[in-house]
Amino acid sequence: VQLQASGGGLVQAGGSLRLSCVASGRTFSDYAMGWFRQPPGKERDFVACVSWSGRSVYYADDVKGRFTISRDNAKNTVYLQMNNLKPEDTAVYYCAAYSSSGFPHRHPSEYDVWGQGTLVTVSS
Repeated sequence: VQLQASGGGLVQAGGSLRLSCVASGRTFSDYAMGWFRQPPGKERDFVACVSWSGRSVYYADDVKGRFTISRDNAKNTVYLQMNNLKPEDTAVYYCAAYSSSGFPHRHPSEYDVWGQGTLVTVSS
């Protein structure tokens, strides 16, 4: 499967953005999906993940209540709705996929496929 992320941009603190990640090449519902982010000069961190059917989701503590992950298997797309954005949310956001068993997976090494990243900048 190949992943193409989009939707990043510049937003003021308190604003919202929705990221999208479109998959192609394989059966999308064979993969659980996740979002990660990498702030400038820092490591890539887990943000959220969604199960194959979309019924189960899991969030990092610092985005819980502000971000919502969802997927539309008919459109081969996973979304990350980000509300009440903060300057510390500034990062390159990556979507990723894994086909192995178990949920949630929170470490980057557990993911098989990565998108190219989309930059989110939150100004104060």
